[in-house]
Amino acid sequence: MKRIPFLFMLLLAFLTTNAQNTAIGYKEKLTYTASYNMSGVLNDIAQVTMETSPVKTSKATLLRLKCTAVTYSKWDNFFKIRDLYESYVNPKTLTPYLYSRDINEGGYYKYMKYTFSHSKGTVKSLMKKKNNYEENKTVKINAGTKDIVSTIYNLRLIDFSAMKVGSKKSFTIIFDREETKGQVTYLGKETINTAIGKKECYKLAVGSSDNVLQGTNSNLIWLTADANKVLVYGKFKIPVGNGELKIKSATGLKN
Repeated sequence: MKRIPFLFMLLLAFLTTNAQNTAIGYKEKLTYTASYNMSGVLNDIAQVTMETSPVKTSKATLLRLKCTAVTYSKWDNFFKIRDLYESYVNPKTLTPYLYSRDINEGGYYKYMKYTFSHSKGTVKSLMKKKNNYEENKTVKINAGTKDIVSTIYNLRLIDFSAMKVGSKKSFTIIFDREETKGQVTYLGKETINTAIGKKECYKLAVGSSDNVLQGTNSNLIWLTADANKVLVYGKFKIPVGNGELKIKSATGLKN
């Protein structure tokens, strides 16, 4: 059975296609509390941080998208999580060039790196595990396929104001060298209270083809209905349980 990392399960609920980037700048930082249902009680178990920064290369300036998940100290003895996901993308389109995932969860370790060649429709991958195990492999991808991090950020580029309730958008991500398909469904607007204020939001339902996300409209997210489209709240249901993601702070917003 394929192991699905903690941060991936959270973030898989927040995906879709791309357009021109008008929402995400170079110095954004979003901090969240991740909660998980244990024996009917929702417990705050980890902090999730999503931040952006510029990275200069010899040819261009890229946008670095960095996502981390760290369990709060009182949960470390129970199930310690130290996850890092990074994607280096075109700042205008959020098309990924390089992606890496470095996860350590309850003693389980895995590192994966992708180098994208969109013109060839391929990804060169490097996987590392414990005991110095390494494996290189090149896999084919379809046009528009992205890593999980760049896909999450691409969600914020959609013009939801032009969508009708019930409209859907499809996406494809590459994870563990396999393509996974899914879609988001626009459910309309809803105003909710958050740690950064009362926000009018776009409400979306997310589903996947691999059954990681469970149920119909069981995985929901709320993005602010403004130029930033910040994720402020999410509810997810997966094979091993359910939980929530709530925003704590947001700084460096572009708009």
